[in-house]
Amino acid sequence: PMFRHYMHIYLLPLSVDPASTVSGLLSIFHEQELTETIHDTDGHGYLATFVGKNGRFVVLRVHSQGLVTVDLQFYEDDDIAQLDNLLNALENKLKVLLNGNITRIKKLPALLRGAKVDRYWPTADGRLIEYDIDKVVYEEDSEYQNIKILHSQQYGNILVLDGDVNLAESDSAYTQAITGSGKENYAGKEVLILGGGDGGILAELVKQKPKMITMVEISFTDFYIDQKVIDGCKKYMRKTCGDILDNLKGDCYQILVQDCVPLLKKYVQEGRTFDYVINDLTAIPISTSPEEDSTWEFLRLILDLSIKVLHPSGKYFTQGNSANLTEALNLFEERLGRLSCPVDFRKEVVCVPSYLEQWVFYTAWKK
Repeated sequence: PMFRHYMHIYLLPLSVDPASTVSGLLSIFHEQELTETIHDTDGHGYLATFVGKNGRFVVLRVHSQGLVTVDLQFYEDDDIAQLDNLLNALENKLKVLLNGNITRIKKLPALLRGAKVDRYWPTADGRLIEYDIDKVVYEEDSEYQNIKILHSQQYGNILVLDGDVNLAESDSAYTQAITGSGKENYAGKEVLILGGGDGGILAELVKQKPKMITMVEISFTDFYIDQKVIDGCKKYMRKTCGDILDNLKGDCYQILVQDCVPLLKKYVQEGRTFDYVINDLTAIPISTSPEEDSTWEFLRLILDLSIKVLHPSGKYFTQGNSANLTEALNLFEERLGRLSCPVDFRKEVVCVPSYLEQWVFYTAWKK
C-alpha cells in the first residue's frame, strides 16, 4: 500500500519553552481523534507520537534549540483534505501560541512511499531527486543487472541501470558533449564506441557518414551494457536511437556484443588505430580511494588501451561525473597524466537535463 509523508518545519526563537508549546498543540490532535504518547528525550526538548484512525501517524518534535518539526504519515486513500486541515490548524495554533513570532516556516512536498513506480533517484553527489515518473515501460533482469526504462512526463523515457539514471530521451546534450559538441568532423573517419547501449551516440554519428563505426558492448567486472539493454532501447528509446539498433550491422557501423577488453588488446597487438575513441562505459568512480576500488583499476585499463588504439592525430572522448565531485575528477585528471603515452586534455561542463546537475566531459589527445 502507498502512503504519504508530509513534513513541516518551524524555526522558532530560542526563548520558546518546549513543554508549554507541546501542551498548547495537543488540543489540535485531540480534535482529530489522535491519541498521543509523550516520550522522554532527556532534556532535549519534547517528542510526542500520535496514532489515529485509518493508520494515521504523526510525530511532533519540539527541540530545545528552537525548532518544531511535524511529520504526518497516512495511507493514500485517507481523507487528504481533512489532514491538510490538521496541518493548517497546527500552524495557526503555533502562531497564536507564539504571537506570530516564528522565524521561518518550511513545508516540504509529500514523500510517496510504497508506490508501484519508484520516482526517487539520487544524483551522483548524493542529493535526492524526485522525478515525475508515471509508469515503468520496460523492466528486465539480465544475467548482469536490473534494467528499467521509466516514463517521465518531463524527460520522456529514461534508461535506469541498477538504480542509476543513465540517459533520458531529452538528454541530447549528453550525446553532443561526448562526441565533441559539434566541433568534430566524423565524415570518412574510423570511430570506436565503447558502451553506448542506448544507441544515442551511434545514431548521431552515422548521420555524419563516417568510414566505419565499431561499437563494442561490455561484459567485464561490474559494468555491463548487454543485449537486453539494446532490446529495450530499440523498442522504447527510439527518440534517442531511432532505428539504428534494429540491426547489429549497417553500411558504416557494426555492433559487437562482446567483452571489449580482449578486443581492445587485440587491436593493440594488430596495431589498429581509430580517429576517435568514445568511452561511454561508466562514469568516473565517486570513491577517491583507488586502492580500495576496482572501478578505478578498470577505468585505468580502459584509458590505457583506448589511448594505445588512438591514431596519433585522433581524439578520445569520455564522460566524467558530476561537477561537484571535485576530488574524484582531480584524481581522474592525475591518472590522465600517468598513462603509457603522454596526453593533453580539456574538459567541458554541460547541463544534462535528466541528471539535474552539471556534468563534466573530457577530451584527450596524444601529445
